[in-house]
Amino acid sequence: MDPGVRSPLVDFFRRGEVARDVRLLAARGAFAPRALEQLAILLVLLDDADHEIATAARATVDALPQEPLAAFLGRTDVPGDMRNWFATRGVVAVPGAPADDAPLVDTDTEAPESSVDAGTPDKAGTLARLVGMTVMQKVKVAMRGTREERAILIRDPNRLVAAAVLSSPKLTENEVEGIARMANVSEEVLRVIGANRAWIKSYSIVAGLARNPKTPVAISLHLLNRLTDRDAKMMATDRNIPEPVRLAARRRVAESASKH
Repeated sequence: MDPGVRSPLVDFFRRGEVARDVRLLAARGAFAPRALEQLAILLVLLDDADHEIATAARATVDALPQEPLAAFLGRTDVPGDMRNWFATRGVVAVPGAPADDAPLVDTDTEAPESSVDAGTPDKAGTLARLVGMTVMQKVKVAMRGTREERAILIRDPNRLVAAAVLSSPKLTENEVEGIARMANVSEEVLRVIGANRAWIKSYSIVAGLARNPKTPVAISLHLLNRLTDRDAKMMATDRNIPEPVRLAARRRVAESASKH
């Protein structure tokens, strides 16, 4: 079932790139990001090739509390395909319900301790606390936590955690701009940003990605033509940038000079 939801986290499950143990936990309701992603992931897992996972996802969907589910389906950000799928199963959306990002089900009993509740600890304390968390706990904090927590978790070696950061409804354009300039995040993170049409409407994000030596070459080359002559000239002499990108920037500068 394609739920019609597009986010880095949901796409990760859709592509089948999530480990079996995590998919099974998600199917049982123990993977609880915000409501929209959780329900979309459950619907994706209904078609999982692993029979145990598909069966568990079906049982979790069938056990969803009806009133909260109907209220959730009435939200304006719920795709029509998802709403119609539940309508054929007797769950009718209730319009006008207030937006609520709390998961519809959460069977993970180990709640993460977020700095939202712990005041404003220092960065070292926040890092130590996050390092000690499970993947599930990190995902919850990535979706619901603070800007400081997201800045740490975007560099987490687990791709699922980084995808959760990029799916967070709290993530701002300024944060994405900062991430686009980071050379210590994974190529996958930069690839996801470069594929997001809404984010690359921002020139600052485009420039950050294009100048980041960690950005996949194909993305940098694609974005090069959107840069100002000044930024292209800077890239043409930046030895930290991959050679193919630097050469393309030189050609761009030469072509621009010949026109003048």
